[in-house]
Amino acid sequence: MRPFALLATVLALLPFTACGNSETHPTMSTPAPVIPANAETLVLGGGCFWCVEAAYELIPGVVIAESGYAGGKRPNPSYEQVCTGATGHAEVVKITFDPAKVTRTELLDFFWDIHNPTTLNRQGADEGTQYRSVIYYANDAEKTAIEASRDRANPAWGGKIITEISPLPVFYVAEAYHQDYFRKNPGNGYCQAVIRPKIEKLCHHSLATPAK
Repeated sequence: MRPFALLATVLALLPFTACGNSETHPTMSTPAPVIPANAETLVLGGGCFWCVEAAYELIPGVVIAESGYAGGKRPNPSYEQVCTGATGHAEVVKITFDPAKVTRTELLDFFWDIHNPTTLNRQGADEGTQYRSVIYYANDAEKTAIEASRDRANPAWGGKIITEISPLPVFYVAEAYHQDYFRKNPGNGYCQAVIRPKIEKLCHHSLATPAK
């Protein structure tokens, strides 16, 4: 279970509106996105995958953000197994995007704005190796782009970024109930106390647009 304070209980009673949208997030299923032929992917983790997924879903050009697990030893791990920390997996998000609408560089630079990349195996109250800051690369060109993005961001973080940059391992899709978690569960205590404030701030980011 994810830790959160009494504030979560209070906030769970309040309606949620994102990016100036007067309607609450829909809880029903949405049609499967159409993935363009030129689509590219990026796999990264910055704490709770619910948070990372919700953040990247704000960006035009991101076709789908899919929560999952990567970087561990056990094949096809379950959420419960990953939560023990024994499998070595990180909670990550696989981002499928249209490079004609948003670039890999823009998505990488956005990463440093949505979490704290200086805290080892921790984001807020979420603690454990599964919450580590990590970006995976599929080839040398991607590695170079990731390192360049990190180096641009590092001064703003006092030169203390500790994000893991590693070769892309097998990505395992998380259980269905984790997908689009924030959109489908806006009244959940963790969503209200942790994700909602983050998303409201990110609504003003240059890459973000109002949630639909």
